[in-house]
Amino acid sequence: MKNILIAYCGLNCEECDAYKATINNDDELREKVAKEWSILNGIEITKEMINCEGCRTEGKKTPFCDKLCPIRNCTKSKMVNTCGDCEKLRSCVTIKMIIDHNDNALNNLLKK
Repeated sequence: MKNILIAYCGLNCEECDAYKATINNDDELREKVAKEWSILNGIEITKEMINCEGCRTEGKKTPFCDKLCPIRNCTKSKMVNTCGDCEKLRSCVTIKMIIDHNDNALNNLLKK
């Protein structure tokens, strides 16, 4: 994978609203994302948590992406660039929900 903004799971970070809010310093979008993600995840997420420059970059990350994401944690422990570099990609239960529902993510992972 040449594009560092393709996440470990294959999603394109440039399409993520947290990334967009960070890059554009858009507090209104941060607030919107925080509200949506709070409802979606059943926990309180504040606009201050919505700062991410991509999960494979050295920059800022949301608390979930930085410490809690099981996909990111797995790839880092296996020392692979993305799930596309893992021999268990097609049988992995950790990434299953994403690749079963997002053809673009799977296609990004299959590109070398």
